[in-house]
Amino acid sequence: MASFCILDEFEVHKNEEFLRIAEELKPELHETEIAPVRLLKLREDGSPEPEVISEEAAENLKAKCLKKDDKVILDFGNHHVGYVTLDLSSAGSHQDAPAYVYLKFTERLDELTADTASYNGWISKGWIQEEYLHVDVLPAKIELPRRYAFRYLEIKVLDVSLKFSLVVNAVTGKAVSAVQDEEVTAISTEDEILKQIDRVSTRTLKNCMQLVFEDGPKRDRRMWLGDLRLQARANYKTFHNTDMVKRCLYLFGGLTFNEGKIPACLFLEPEIEPDDTYLFDYALLYGSALLDYYRATKDMDTLKDLYPVAIRQIEIGLTYLNEENLIPDRSGEFWCFVDWGEGLNTQAASLAILIYSMRYGIRLAEYMEDAKTSQWLAEKMDVLKKSAVEHFWDEEQKLFVSGAGRQVSWATQVWMILARVFDKEKNRELILHTIEVNPRIRMVTPYMYHHYIDALIRSGEKERALDEMKRYWGEMIHDGADTFWELYNPYNKYESPYGSVAVNSFCHAWSCTPTYFLRKFYLEK
Repeated sequence: MASFCILDEFEVHKNEEFLRIAEELKPELHETEIAPVRLLKLREDGSPEPEVISEEAAENLKAKCLKKDDKVILDFGNHHVGYVTLDLSSAGSHQDAPAYVYLKFTERLDELTADTASYNGWISKGWIQEEYLHVDVLPAKIELPRRYAFRYLEIKVLDVSLKFSLVVNAVTGKAVSAVQDEEVTAISTEDEILKQIDRVSTRTLKNCMQLVFEDGPKRDRRMWLGDLRLQARANYKTFHNTDMVKRCLYLFGGLTFNEGKIPACLFLEPEIEPDDTYLFDYALLYGSALLDYYRATKDMDTLKDLYPVAIRQIEIGLTYLNEENLIPDRSGEFWCFVDWGEGLNTQAASLAILIYSMRYGIRLAEYMEDAKTSQWLAEKMDVLKKSAVEHFWDEEQKLFVSGAGRQVSWATQVWMILARVFDKEKNRELILHTIEVNPRIRMVTPYMYHHYIDALIRSGEKERALDEMKRYWGEMIHDGADTFWELYNPYNKYESPYGSVAVNSFCHAWSCTPTYFLRKFYLEK
């Protein structure tokens, strides 16, 4: 794992007016009653398909008297984010010892068989949704204090005395979100897989829309700038909750640090504060998110407020250039994210993202009628495009390379296309050649696949982009996705950057964008 880019001297600069505006936009969460719909049993032969014990979970659950090592698995029918209450009682003789109960909430069925006890990755195992309860007195109604992201719940009796059994009378809950399903109009298409992809995309987005746009409701439950940008794009085409986007932009703009840098993410509790991690690419993409918001709302007051923050990120980005107009190679650090791909060199991509952000900066300056900034950015952008070709284009391979080892990766090609270093026709040749070569350093996150789809569309390959969406996100659905995942590598479906899929997020914000692409580029009239 690369080291984090944590600043030695971390000084937060608060813009109280921006924070006041953000607080006034804090949403009310909608609550929806939920309950299990089926009782399941995992097959002893290891089959991925469970045995359905009962389609009437509520009616048949209370008929079970659970002794030591007995368990039940509840299926809530779809992915939910919310709170759960257990209604427990006993059967047999008087309860003469505490009931010792284990609970495991999972987003996917195969998480139920994961060996979480042996997990030793670098992300805290505190994110694993397990609880151990001692229930001293039965009957009892236990409102679990934590918020969970789940579809399945396993209840296992670790121990009771020989004299009594545990009875689960009912399990109820309330799902929470800032938006509601009925706010979204279904897409009009006869293609069933596209309908499924759109439904799963919007559910992913909905379950990540809480008090802010969270990256994942199981983990990390905070607001990352890279996720926010993609969530906002999907939101404009679905829930149309522009106030939440505005709130999040003001929060990032109101909590900068060290020379005006925007943090990679914000914590929400016990109060909103910035993380001490800086990501070069995330900070630069703030301007893209602001421009998208302005185009969706024509909110000039917000643009005027936050325009200096966006331009400042580009100014900071330019300070990292060396005398050759290159970004130094910092691929060994968690400094420029790009993708989770193992061994990915990010030097060339970081320069491409800087160029990409400058193009958005020019558009912002034009809306602000700031001709001086627009001209300065355009002139500097041309210099950086020439530098990118001079130092990273390999004429023999007809591909961009990155780093001292001249690595060829999918991510480098995609970002150079989005930066428009070449014209549209040459970009089309580049993306088709990349597909033919299939570089060994592949894309592994829906975040990077979003940019790949974007690059295909911008290169005039709309039908291929649609096929790739079906292949990638459709395969996730085939593998059981109710919401789209943080990481999905079709070549290694158990890949994790954290040491185990036990802490992977299976409802993750940056994976929701097929609904954006479908509605913007294919289905809008």
